[in-house]
Parts: sequence; structure tokens; C-alpha cells
Amino acid sequence: MKPLIQDLKEKKLAGQRTKMSLLNNKTAELWKSFLPRRKEITGKLTSDLFSLQIYDTSYFDNFDPGKVFEKWALVEVSDFKNIPDKMESFLLSGGKYAVFHYKGLSNDSSIFEYIFSTWLPASDYELDMRPHFEILGENYSNNNPNSEEEIWIPIKKKNSRLEI
Repeated sequence: MKPLIQDLKEKKLAGQRTKMSLLNNKTAELWKSFLPRRKEITGKLTSDLFSLQIYDTSYFDNFDPGKVFEKWALVEVSDFKNIPDKMESFLLSGGKYAVFHYKGLSNDSSIFEYIFSTWLPASDYELDMRPHFEILGENYSNNNPNSEEEIWIPIKKKNSRLEI
């Protein structure tokens, strides 16, 4: 599976967040809280949902399913003027991303294993410590093997050093 390399422009997002780990996965609770309230958000630009993760700079050093990260459930908005109570704004800065079109069950971690263990090491890129996210569009259907989503991994060119 080969990704598209895309330069993302800054996006304004609105939604809810929680802290969690892979061992203490609160994704379902976050989305159950957010989805009924998304209609309260005015100025939505699309119907796409953003599932966004923010990892500490040491998160990927040694795999530990107990490491905590921040998870967001979001929609893209035109501005931050009318964010509903108990929701927050999030400014996603622009940058280069590897975008993988994924079809399958959303809880199948093999796609991430491929991205981080196979594709990334063999590519001309390395991980950039910016938010990771998935775009859940009109073809997304939770727990459906025909579900489709885009997986956006922040990247930057590997440092090239001249050997002397």
C-alpha cells in the first residue's frame, strides 16, 4: 500500500478530547459523547469526522501500550466563534503527511503496524511530531469490513548527511 504525500493547509477544528492509552482505550466513550452533540457545532465545512491523536515526543521510542496520549473527536469549522459548551477548538497546523486510504475494520491494527514497521523505515521520510489523524468520511462505517477512512501520518524528509 503506497500513500499519497500531501501538504496539508492549516485547519480549524472543533470537538471533544480525552486522555487515554491503548490499554485504557476510551475511543468509544469519546465518540458516544461527541456524535450526538456534533449538530450543535455551527459553521461545519464538511460532514467528515476527524479522529485525531497527539503523542508525546517519546511516545514512539519504545512501544508501551500503557503510554498515555490525547485523543480528539472533531469536525472542521470555518471559525471558532460559536464553540458549544464542553467542546474545544483545535488549530491543526499545516505540514507534510503520508495519507493512506484504508478499507477494513477500524480496530484492525495491522495497517498501523505496516505503516510504522514497513513503509516508514523504507521511505525517504521520518515521523514528524505533529498530530496524527484519520478522516472518517461518507464511506466510513464503524465495525464494517467495507468501511473506508484516510489515515494521515505526519512526516518530514529524513536528514541526509554527507559521509566524508
